[in-house]
Amino acid sequence: MLNESRIKLMTKMAAYESNEGKKNMAIGTFFHGDYISKEVIKSIIYGTVAYFVVVALYVVYDFEKFMTDIYNMDLMQFGKVLLKRYLILIVVYSVITAIVYAVRHRKARKNLRIYYNNLRRLNSMYRKESRTDDI
Repeated sequence: MLNESRIKLMTKMAAYESNEGKKNMAIGTFFHGDYISKEVIKSIIYGTVAYFVVVALYVVYDFEKFMTDIYNMDLMQFGKVLLKRYLILIVVYSVITAIVYAVRHRKARKNLRIYYNNLRRLNSMYRKESRTDDI
């Protein structure tokens, strides 16, 4: 026998599973700290690559001027400036990444909790129906 509330619940759960449920289930397999750490490490790697690409583009953009000025500039000071800017970029980018992925993890866990509660509710509906069918 068809149960309208059970069908609505199953439809809602199937829609969740096919859309954002896949991402949330992948996120939900990680502990909060592990997930954030993984994403921060990835962002540090991507930020480092991006920084060196930008520095290389800066040098290549005006390579002739850079080569004439290289003999007049203090290379240690230039290196310190590059390192300081790199560290500032990485720290700011890592903090932003940690905040964004902490919010994502919290949201995913909340949605998964709702999904699992719906599963329990669906299971109890099946049990009630099977008990009434046995009688």
